[in-house]
Amino acid sequence: MFRSSTSRVALAFVLSLAAAACQIEPIPDEPESQAPTPDFTLGTENTHNRWSRTIPPVLTVPSGAVVEVRTKEASDGQIIETTTVDELADVDFGLIHALTGPIHVEGASPGDILAVTLHEIDVEGWGWATILPGFGFLADEFTEPWIRGFPMEPGATEVPFNENITIPLAPFAGVMGVAPDTDSMLVTIPPRTNGGNMDNRHMKVGTTVYIPVQVEGALFSIGDTHAAQGDGEVSGTAIEAPMRIVLQLDVMENTRGMVEPQYETDEYYGVTGFGVTIDEAARKATRYMIDYLVAEHGLTPNEAYVLCSLAGDLKISETVDVPHMLVSMHMPKGIFGAG
Repeated sequence: MFRSSTSRVALAFVLSLAAAACQIEPIPDEPESQAPTPDFTLGTENTHNRWSRTIPPVLTVPSGAVVEVRTKEASDGQIIETTTVDELADVDFGLIHALTGPIHVEGASPGDILAVTLHEIDVEGWGWATILPGFGFLADEFTEPWIRGFPMEPGATEVPFNENITIPLAPFAGVMGVAPDTDSMLVTIPPRTNGGNMDNRHMKVGTTVYIPVQVEGALFSIGDTHAAQGDGEVSGTAIEAPMRIVLQLDVMENTRGMVEPQYETDEYYGVTGFGVTIDEAARKATRYMIDYLVAEHGLTPNEAYVLCSLAGDLKISETVDVPHMLVSMHMPKGIFGAG
């Protein structure tokens, strides 16, 4: 028990000095990582809507280049804010997917991999979603046209679907790929070995996509940008909108003999498989993941197969891009030890 008020004050003063001396200054937050400064810029005046090695490049870059790309929405300007339901019948599918590119990447040759790292993806304007008669997973059931517009301000993170529903924005490019080794002018609707219309919503910022190169220079193109989409894109469209993308293009050796696009983030490794049925696509994706686990993690095929069952995550990426559907599989990286 303290004997006087003076001693109590003195002790309080000493304790306050000690507390101040021991106070630990908070560590300032580290600044968010910034996307690299683009070395090149490519605008929407440089577009095409076919896949072919005969389409000349509009830009040539070295391996490792960072490119700022702008894209159009999927209809190439056919669907605008004033478009009515009755006007949807006039949409020309031959103009679908105005892709920005092609970009010639120096040093890329058939047998290589083009690694596409997505640093920034920003929505740049009004978007739309539709039901187009004859298109979609349930086209035989939903035969009437429908349209809804989505005003989106720069930097928006969500958009109202109606007065009771809000959709979070998670922008990505529905189409990215390299030129196939053909003189034919292939439509962009289905995914193929060159990538193309994968509609994989997980290929977003922070993802590196690996695409097998099929022609000299790779001839990379990107477009069909989506502000939001669920796995499957079952009605046939996402929120289709123009975007600004900052990406990096690196040429790599195809050491595992990859034949269809694969991708990864800090959290997981992903593979894709396309087929004319979901079953065929899912089987291919499973086999590709087994190949990855055997080559990169030293598992036996039996071990890899069972691990796919225990930890793999099959995802129906798209069901509507006839004649092909796309299934992906993710394997979490956290299950593997540091060694």
